[in-house]
Amino acid sequence: MSELRQPEADLQDPVQAQGPVEAQLFGAAGEEAASPSSSSSPVAPSFSAYAESLPQEALTVLKADLVAFLLLKYRTKEPISKAEMLNMVLRDHQDHFPVVFSRASECMQLVFGVDVKEVDPRECTYVLIPTLGLTCDAVLSDGQSMPKAGLLVLILCLITLDGDRAPEEEVWELLSIMGVYAGKQHCIYGEPRELLTKVWVQEGYVEYRQVPHSDPALYEFLWGPRAHAEASKWQVLEYLLRASGWDPRSFPSLCAEAEPEQQPGSFQAHVQQLLPWGRKGG
Repeated sequence: MSELRQPEADLQDPVQAQGPVEAQLFGAAGEEAASPSSSSSPVAPSFSAYAESLPQEALTVLKADLVAFLLLKYRTKEPISKAEMLNMVLRDHQDHFPVVFSRASECMQLVFGVDVKEVDPRECTYVLIPTLGLTCDAVLSDGQSMPKAGLLVLILCLITLDGDRAPEEEVWELLSIMGVYAGKQHCIYGEPRELLTKVWVQEGYVEYRQVPHSDPALYEFLWGPRAHAEASKWQVLEYLLRASGWDPRSFPSLCAEAEPEQQPGSFQAHVQQLLPWGRKGG
């Protein structure tokens, strides 16, 4: 994280604290993670007219500036207002606030697992909360850590779509598409293998176990007890639909199965059919 933002960075001037590496990271990571839903942000509507009037490079830099500012606010657990974002980040680009805010909110959700929720429409005030209520990033005030819940949600989605157990090779195959590799340090997630097989196992978010009777030994991931306590399969699959550009309310038959633990096979099969990149069911 020190490569992206020094912990002593001035909260009052996020634009000056912004570096080229951070801009490239947030730009690339945000666009890649958001690609399934580029036409429909899970947080705000698309503003293509604004985007067309702003060069892509400038849009990427502004999005990175705003994401950096939102991350600092998330660490300090402070609410944020539109006026503050305009004053501190988008002084010279206030007309482009809708598209920049939409892209930044999408990046916060999909990459970092942080939702930007409006709490006062009249004052345009927002709070930053963990996606699905997961508490794995509860302590981030040291300024060194990056929120990692976005990766955890992705792993929980994959496990659910794979029939409640995801083979380890499939997990790393999916993560490699995102540029996340076992044994290779990642600027957001640290060393992914340690995170998945040790940290989140110890915290109870995932189980990592040998496939019974496998020789040579094969391993798989399952939901851990803490994941079951903090989230449900319905919440995870609903999130997956929204991230892929679907509105779950458009599918009454899915909403009727809001307790997928009761009919997991049917519910998961529906979602897999809707997602062109969904995994095969178990």
